[in-house]
Amino acid sequence: MANTSDISRGLIIKLDGSLYTVVEFGENKTARAAAKVWAKLKGVDNNRTIEKTWNSGDSIFPVRVERKNYQYLYKDDTGYNFMDNETFEQVVVEEAKVDAPQFLTEGQEVSVLFNTETEQPMSVELPDKIVSRITYSEPGVKGDTATRTLKQATIETGATVMVPLFVNEGDVIRVNTKTGEYLERVKE
Repeated sequence: MANTSDISRGLIIKLDGSLYTVVEFGENKTARAAAKVWAKLKGVDNNRTIEKTWNSGDSIFPVRVERKNYQYLYKDDTGYNFMDNETFEQVVVEEAKVDAPQFLTEGQEVSVLFNTETEQPMSVELPDKIVSRITYSEPGVKGDTATRTLKQATIETGATVMVPLFVNEGDVIRVNTKTGEYLERVKE
């Protein structure tokens, strides 16, 4: 069993029957009262974001998580299908548990987090950055470059990304999967 001194960013804990990952945490100390530990928690098995405060030294219930590399295969009615590259075992994960499904491409390497108690997939994490080709974009107008003006562009996965005016259809770009922002143009 762990206590509040074991809280760290990324730790997954069980709280009120649900699983949460620690996004941010800190400690409040006052002269008269006992120290309090607070944490901002994001739901792993639900879409809730909550803040929780404990007295210093209170018990918490961490969940052991195993991260495995999988390859994205396809999407069907049951969900997103992934394959373990070592054992060729396949798992199906519902869309709500996939980090950024709009950026998935067939054959892409992803990390699947498994709850070691139940052996069930908890979430799927894409790499922080992906490289993709622009399939559709309006041409930029010359002379509109005085400010950082952005336009919409559609990439191979079907997702829409805001890009600078100088980026054109057919260009290969790098995109941040966490924020959905354009990072840079990639030379082939």
